[in-house]
Amino acid sequence: MSADASPQARRYNPWLVLAVLCASFFMTLLDTTIVTIAIPEMAEGLGASLDDILWFANAYMLVFAALLLLSGRLGDRFGAQRTFTAGLAVFTAASAVCGFVDTPGQMIAARAVQGLGAAVMMPQTLALISAVFPAQRRGAAFGVWSAVAGLATVAGPTVGGALVSGLDWRWIFFINVPIGAAALVGALLVVPDVRTGQRTSLDLTGAVLSTAGLSLIVYGLIEGERYDWGTIESFLSIPLVLSLGVALLGLFALHQRARQDRRPLVPFELFRSRGFTVSATLGAMLLFGSIGVLLPLTLYLQSVLGLSAGEAGLALVPGPLVSLFVAPVAGNAVGRLGGRKLLVPGLLVFGAGIALTAVMAQADSSVWAIIPGQIVFGVGMGLVFAPTSTLAMQEVPPRLTGVASGMFTTFRQIGAVVGAAAVGALLQNRLAAEGVPEEARRQAGRLTDAAYAEGLTDAVRYGLFLTVAVAVVAAAVALLLPPAPPRPDPGTPAEPLAGADVARAAD
Repeated sequence: MSADASPQARRYNPWLVLAVLCASFFMTLLDTTIVTIAIPEMAEGLGASLDDILWFANAYMLVFAALLLLSGRLGDRFGAQRTFTAGLAVFTAASAVCGFVDTPGQMIAARAVQGLGAAVMMPQTLALISAVFPAQRRGAAFGVWSAVAGLATVAGPTVGGALVSGLDWRWIFFINVPIGAAALVGALLVVPDVRTGQRTSLDLTGAVLSTAGLSLIVYGLIEGERYDWGTIESFLSIPLVLSLGVALLGLFALHQRARQDRRPLVPFELFRSRGFTVSATLGAMLLFGSIGVLLPLTLYLQSVLGLSAGEAGLALVPGPLVSLFVAPVAGNAVGRLGGRKLLVPGLLVFGAGIALTAVMAQADSSVWAIIPGQIVFGVGMGLVFAPTSTLAMQEVPPRLTGVASGMFTTFRQIGAVVGAAAVGALLQNRLAAEGVPEEARRQAGRLTDAAYAEGLTDAVRYGLFLTVAVAVVAAAVALLLPPAPPRPDPGTPAEPLAGADVARAAD
C-alpha cells in the first residue's frame, strides 16, 4: 500500500507521532545523564571502583553502538513500529532490573541489556520521522528531536540529582518504568507501521565482527591504565587487544564490501552522499565532545567542589537549557542557510564554551565560575545537533531510511562510547601522573584529600581540552559539507510522505 493510496495514513498526525517518539528518545538519553550524576552514590552503594563506574556507562553505550546497524535492518524486515515497540519494552524492563542489582557485575550486565533495548528502538525513531514528515517540514521535526536531547540533558542532572538526594540512587532507574509504560501505550495507539516494502536478510556475521571489534577497543581504552598499557596475562596485552579490535573492524569493512549486492549492514551507496558522510562523522565527534564534557564535570563538581548530586545537577543545567531553545531554530534554518554556515561557527562556539569551562575550573573555584562557559557551550550545542540530523537524512532514498538512521545513530554512539573510554583513560592516566596513589585513584566516591582534589582538577582540565581539540577538528570537517541547495519555488507542491508505505499494523 503506498503512502498516496492509504486513507489511514492521513489520519496520523505527524506531530503526535513525533511526541511519542521523542518521549522514548528522551528516556534513553535521560538514563545516560542520570547515571553520570549518580556516580559517587552508585560507587558507594555497590562498592564500585572507577573502572567499574566507567563500565556502568560503557556497557550501555557499547551494546547500543554495536547493535544499531543490525537493528536498523530489523526495522526494514519487521516494520519500524513493531521493532520500536519491542526495543522500548526491553529497555523498560532492564531499567527496573538495574534498580534492584546488588553488585557492580550485575549492574554492568543489566546496563548491557538496556543498551540492547535502546539499540533496537533508536534507529526506528529517525526512520519514522523521515517517513511521516514531508521534506519541507523535516528540518523543524529534527529540530524538535534534537531539542529533546537537550531537554534530557537538563532533566538528567536535575531530576537525577533530586532523586539521589531525596530518595536513593536506585530511583534513577525506577523512574524509567512509568515513562516507558506510557510510551509503550502511545507507540501502540499512535505510531504508524512504516514499511519499506523490502524483505532484508540479517547479516549476523557482520554484527559479530563489528560488536567484537568495538568491544575490544573499548576494553583496551578503559582497562589500559589499570595494566599500565602493558601485559594483562601471559601473551595477552592491552596493545594486542586494541590491535585485534582494529583488525576485526577492518574485517568487518571487507565483509561489508563483499555483501554490497546482498543487503549489507552498511550500504556503501550511502557514502556517495557527501551530506550523509560528513554529517555522520560530525555526529560521532559531537557525541565524543558531549560525553567528554559531562563525565569530567560531574567528577569535578562532586569530588572536588563537594557539591551534592542535586547541586551538581543544577550546575549542569545552563548549557543544555540554552541548547533547548537554540536547537529548533537551527534545525529550521538549515534548509535556508545550508550546513556550513551553521555548523562551522556552531562547532567553534561549542569548543570555545568547553575551553572557557576548562580554564575556569580550579580546585578552589566557585561553582559560578563554570556557568559562563556552560552557556557558550549550550549555544554551540544547539547550533550543531539539529542540523547534523537533518543533513544526514535529507538525501537518503526512502528504501534506505531504516538502515541510514541506524548508521547515523551508530556513528553518534561510537563517538559517545569512544569518548567516554578515551576521556576515562585520560583521567586515570593524569591522576597517576599527578602522583595520586592507586588506592585513591580507584575510588569513585567523594574525596576529601587536598592533593587528590588538585590532581583530579588537572585531570578534568586535560579531559575538557581533549574535547576542545575534537570540536576544532569537527569544524574543519564541516567545511566539507556541500553548499546550501537553491531554495524551492514557493509554488512547488508539497512532497508526499517520503515514499514509505504507511499503514496500521492490520496484518
